[in-house]
Amino acid sequence: MAAEHGIEAQSLVRDFKNVRAVQGIDLAVAPGEIYGFLGPNGAGKSTTVHMLTTLLPPTSGMARVAGFDVVKDGPKVRASIGAALQEAALDPWLTGREHIRLQSALHGIRGREQTVRGNELLTRVGLTHAAERKVQTYSGGMKRRLDLALALVHRPSILFLDEPTTGLDPQSRSALWMEVSRLAREDGVTVFLTTQYLEEADVLANRVGIIDRGLIVAEGTPDALKAQIGRPTVEAAPREPAQLGALTAVLGRFGEQTEAAPGAIAVRLDGKGDLADVVRALDAEGLNVQNLQLHAPSLDDVFLAKTGHRLEGDEQAEE
Repeated sequence: MAAEHGIEAQSLVRDFKNVRAVQGIDLAVAPGEIYGFLGPNGAGKSTTVHMLTTLLPPTSGMARVAGFDVVKDGPKVRASIGAALQEAALDPWLTGREHIRLQSALHGIRGREQTVRGNELLTRVGLTHAAERKVQTYSGGMKRRLDLALALVHRPSILFLDEPTTGLDPQSRSALWMEVSRLAREDGVTVFLTTQYLEEADVLANRVGIIDRGLIVAEGTPDALKAQIGRPTVEAAPREPAQLGALTAVLGRFGEQTEAAPGAIAVRLDGKGDLADVVRALDAEGLNVQNLQLHAPSLDDVFLAKTGHRLEGDEQAEE
C-alpha cells in the first residue's frame, strides 16, 4: 500500500481507441517529495496525471494516492489532493477573492476560517493587491498563481501540478518555483509535477522520471541521471568555415560526435583527453576557432541519450 501521503502505481495503462497513451508504468513517490515527470507533448504525462487524480479510469493496472485506490476510493483520493492542471478553470467575471471563497465553500470551509485561509493563500501567492480585481484583468502568471491557491484551499497532502509554468515569463515562473519548494519543505506536501522544461525539473525535483511514448525510460535524482552520462561535451566552431572538416577530424580523436550548433562540431569526451588536450591538438594542426566551449552533462543530455531526441518543450522555450 502507498504511504499515507505518497503515490504508487503498478503496471498503469491507458488506451484511447487504437492508441496506448500510457504503456504500463510503475511509480513510487515518497511523502514530502517533489517528483518531476519530464517529457515532451504527447508523451503521456497529462494522461498519467488524469488517472492519478481520478479524472480518467486506468485501462489496466493499479494506482494508490494517499493510500487510496484511484478506482475504488475516488472520493477519498479527491479529498486528499489538490490539482492545478494545464487549463485553469477560472471565471473571468469573478475576483480572485471570490474564487477563493467559492472554492472554500465547496470544501465546507466557512466563516472566520474561510476569511483567514483566503487571506493566507492570497498573500502566499502574491495576489493580495489584486484580490478585488476580476480575473479577466489578470496576466497569465497571476492566473496560474490563483489556480495554485485554489488547489491548496483544503490543505491537501498531495499536490498535482500539470505543466504549471507553460507560457509564463521568467519572473512568474521563478515565483511559482519558490512557492512549490516551500510547500514541500515547510508543509510536507507531496508534489507531482509534470513539465517539459529541463531547468524546471533540475531546479525543483528531488527525483525525475523521464517519460517518452508512454514509457518511463529513466528515473532518479537529477544529479544521478546526469552522472550516468558522465562525460562532458566539447563544442567548437572554426574561424574559417572551410576548416570545419579538419576541425571535425581533430575533435573526433577525443570522443563521439554529438549534436552541435550550426557551423560547429561537438564531441562527447570518452576519456582520451580533456579540454587542454583538445586545445593542444588544435594548435598542433594550426586550426583557429572562434568559439570553444566545455558543456557539463545536463538533463538535456540525459533525455537525448535515453530517447534519441531532444525535448520539444525545452527547444521551444529556447526559441
